[in-house]
Amino acid sequence: MAQRFGGKFSPDGAPASQKPKRSTFHNAKRSRVGARVNLLFFAPIPLAIRAFFHEPAGLALNLLAFGALILAAWLTREGLLAQEAYEARKIARRPAIPRKLFGSILIGIGIYIAGFADGGGVFTPVILAMVGAVLHGFAFGLDPMRDKGAEGVDQFQSDRVARVIDEAEKHLTGMSDAIKRAGDRQLENRVTRFQATAREMFRTVEEDPRDLTAARKYLGVYLKGARDATVKFADLYDRTGDARARDAYEDLLNDLEENFAARTRALLLDDRSDLDVEIEVLRERLAREGVQLS
Repeated sequence: MAQRFGGKFSPDGAPASQKPKRSTFHNAKRSRVGARVNLLFFAPIPLAIRAFFHEPAGLALNLLAFGALILAAWLTREGLLAQEAYEARKIARRPAIPRKLFGSILIGIGIYIAGFADGGGVFTPVILAMVGAVLHGFAFGLDPMRDKGAEGVDQFQSDRVARVIDEAEKHLTGMSDAIKRAGDRQLENRVTRFQATAREMFRTVEEDPRDLTAARKYLGVYLKGARDATVKFADLYDRTGDARARDAYEDLLNDLEENFAARTRALLLDDRSDLDVEIEVLRERLAREGVQLS
């Protein structure tokens, strides 16, 4: 579907003063999912071609090797995405499935089947399979194998925050998936900026899980409502292209972003107040011990 591009100098562009100051790429990091992973999808293609020049047994083995290698590539890509999500958060549970580990195993299986189908005997394909699996592990690393929590926070609190943030991330993903159906690049960028603001609240709550109670409605009710509104808007705008609906949806995003930013600032001020209290208590204790602070 064609998409409209524009800026402040385009016919439908908004004045610069009305545009959010924050860039879409604020705090963005380079993704690990790049050429190396994409190469894994292309490497097995010769097996699929060669399969049709063999007898039925060779055909089946080559296609089986092709399938194992493609599945390994997909698991590797999903494992890298899961690792990026894990590393982006201060409190996170380890991925339920070690995708990169299974990817390494499938790489070895695929190489073994391909070598066996090519008449390499038994031992040579085993050696190649082991080398391939090890190299895959070195190239893409291991999956996160343990939960990550904030220092000094008990496991129960960490698990509570991780569950709430997981659900909130699903709402943001739902917004991204829905707004793509509208076919409006400016709105996609607008949603991305709102998501960056929401994730600042996520990080604030992760740093101090005591903020979860104050932020829970934002992370649950408000984000779920934003997702549902995005789904309804995208369906309507895709059918009608209603400009008034677009303006109303953009106003909703503006209001949500302002409210999320204000709540995040309030949480940070509360944290600062707690820090001031802790410092004052420490000063009093040191004074009672006869320690003079300059």
